[in-house]
Amino acid sequence: MVLYYKRFVFISLLCRAVSVFSADHLLEGIYCGKQNCYEVLGVGREATKNEIGRSYRQLAKRFHPDLHRTSDAKKEAEEKFKQIATAYEILRDEEERSDYDYMLDNPQEYYAHYYRYYRRRMAPKVDVRIVLAVAVTVISLVQYYSAWSKYDTAIKYFMTVPKYRNRAMEIAKAESNESQGKGKTNKKSKAEQKAEQDKIIRRVIEENLDIRGAYAKPEIADILWVQLIILPYTITSYIYWYLRWFWKFSIMKQPYGEEEKLFIIRKYMKLGQHQFNALDDKERQEYLDQELWVKENFMVWKEIKDEEAKKALAENNKYKQYRRYIKQHGVGRMTFDDS
Repeated sequence: MVLYYKRFVFISLLCRAVSVFSADHLLEGIYCGKQNCYEVLGVGREATKNEIGRSYRQLAKRFHPDLHRTSDAKKEAEEKFKQIATAYEILRDEEERSDYDYMLDNPQEYYAHYYRYYRRRMAPKVDVRIVLAVAVTVISLVQYYSAWSKYDTAIKYFMTVPKYRNRAMEIAKAESNESQGKGKTNKKSKAEQKAEQDKIIRRVIEENLDIRGAYAKPEIADILWVQLIILPYTITSYIYWYLRWFWKFSIMKQPYGEEEKLFIIRKYMKLGQHQFNALDDKERQEYLDQELWVKENFMVWKEIKDEEAKKALAENNKYKQYRRYIKQHGVGRMTFDDS
């Protein structure tokens, strides 16, 4: 009999400890605080979404602050209404309810529950993929507009260069005379004639002048969106190019072709693809004639060019004035007499 009594006392104490623990493991500051969200809404953990919504509407109608008249009753109802709204907000969302159930089942993961709660609260409501797509689209539009602006600036500049403008005017006059010879009468004003002439000059320059480098005519394939779409192809092409280069020239020791020679020269000069493409064909041919793809030849050529640049800089009047100023006053010094 005494043994059964001791077992009964032990089980009673254990049940009391479990009930206290079940309340203590609820964390302050997250979800429903020290209250159980299911108990706030008066439903069990197995309740469906419809049952949770039905219970919320009943309790919200019962504890709505506007239905109470006295200040104390209104204040108490308002507090209760906030608890009900918070519990419903958590349990109606499947993912947040799953996190809450995980907290109830795993109370020992103290910091992990705070992390999950605030990660969900602080996460942006807009889909990150949409944000990235919009950002890439804006960058692509700005990039394309900027490229066209640079190209337009280059065309307008070449329209002012006498050599290109005179040649374009000759072609424009020939076209104008040809149109007049077909019976067309010229009844346009001088302003209209000049505008038409500039239009023809621009067209002639665009058709006959090969503008390269950063001011080249923009292409759709150069914008960021297209580059991202063809990125797998670009990576595959680069890997193929690298393996082909390694096999042909490192293992098989085959001689370089013209394209490979120009590539090596560009790398030695540390120029980008657009910068190197902007060079004249004659200048690139000179590099090939001097065999600058050979490291020793390039180093000799570079030393000569550096010496020429230093000599040209030393003979520059503005540079001489700067050197005299530095010699007399030193670097970073400035006085009222200098003005």
